[in-house]
Amino acid sequence: MYRLSTLVILLFLMSGYFHAHSQRYFTALEVGISGGGSQYFGDLNQHYGFKTPYPGGGFYGRYRLNSYIAAKAGVNYTRVGYDDKLESDPYQKLRNLNFKSDIFEFAVQAEFNFFAFITGDPYHRFTPYLTGGVGVFYYDPYTTYNGVRYYLRQMGTEGQNAGYANRKYSTTAACFPVGAGVKVWIRKGVNLTVELADRLTTTDYLDDVSSTYVGADKFKKNAIAAALQDRSGEVNSVKLGRDGKQRGNTSSKDQYFMALISLSFNFTSYKCTGPLMSRDDEMRVR
Repeated sequence: MYRLSTLVILLFLMSGYFHAHSQRYFTALEVGISGGGSQYFGDLNQHYGFKTPYPGGGFYGRYRLNSYIAAKAGVNYTRVGYDDKLESDPYQKLRNLNFKSDIFEFAVQAEFNFFAFITGDPYHRFTPYLTGGVGVFYYDPYTTYNGVRYYLRQMGTEGQNAGYANRKYSTTAACFPVGAGVKVWIRKGVNLTVELADRLTTTDYLDDVSSTYVGADKFKKNAIAAALQDRSGEVNSVKLGRDGKQRGNTSSKDQYFMALISLSFNFTSYKCTGPLMSRDDEMRVR
């Protein structure tokens, strides 16, 4: 009888111990998927109009350093483009340039919450935040001429293949996402985020337009390049493309803006996730 009573007491104590230690915790790491759209700003869209949005999206991982600061790394895809015909400016309509480009981006961002945010905690459910970071992206502007797609970098439309080597550009450049957003957990461990962030870039050739015309005589060996560097003749009998005449604007770099809605999921664990979590910073499922 004594042994049986002792066994019952031990089982009771052990059940209490395992119950107390079997609570699920959310780890600081989460993964997410994003969807939304983008808009290009640059030499063709200098007035920051939203006339040519394109869909975009990606995947990311976010690591919560504490309730106010998180780090995020992700990959995104979108397309950008514009056409001078969309503008009311008479010079742009006569210039008649256009482009499109696919964008593949990898970026690392920091997020700074206005309020403490802890998924699963009803007292820390929502916060606006600011974000900033650095990334690299691939681009390759192209246009369509007589029904055929031509990649403009290869054409050297500003004389890159005719002695103007300082105007050559790569298909990769750095970008600096800067923006703001809001985040809210909609179920314990499931978070919804809306983010608006402009990508400042280090290139002025996202649209293949930057400096001045170099003259049609620089393209005698490539008739297609000659036609693409100055398309004003398609809408007017007088062409713009005289050597030294303004073609773009070198005073600023190109940009692209992304608006993304994201759904992310925290991993779960059966133990506290470590010293980063204080008592009021726990992410428990009760």
